Amino acid sequence: MKKDKWVWMPHAGHLIVGHDCRFHLNTWVGNFIVSTVGEYWPDEPIREINAQSRGVVLVGRGDERRADYMKKIGYEEIGCNRKYETMVFPAMKSSDACCPYTAKSWSELDTSGYNTADDAMRGHYKMCRKWANKK
Repeated sequence: MKKDKWVWMPHAGHLIVGHDCRFHLNTWVGNFIVSTVGEYWPDEPIREINAQSRGVVLVGRGDERRADYMKKIGYEEIGCNRKYETMVFPAMKSSDACCPYTAKSWSELDTSGYNTADDAMRGHYKMCRKWANKK
């Protein structure tokens, strides 16, 4: 399948906390969904628990406190030693106009992990090319 036929979708394609990830690429390539997520930013109560459990003292309120968290802790890992991951799933049509395809099964067919946004983007494209012509 040629790249101009791929369908780019605007929402995270996998991960139970995918809605809290700032980075997501979700692409339909033929019979497959290639989903990359990362930059996990948990909500405030979880950030407070994470900081406290690590002995990190956060300062400020609002944006200042969020910036302090990013400076001292940063984005959370979404898996063992990785802040980004790509997974491939078999695809099926969905009823959503913005994401016209979804996973037929949540058992991943392929996966890869990364620690930078650049690597995650390159890895997503690589996985798309790999799976675009598989049946």
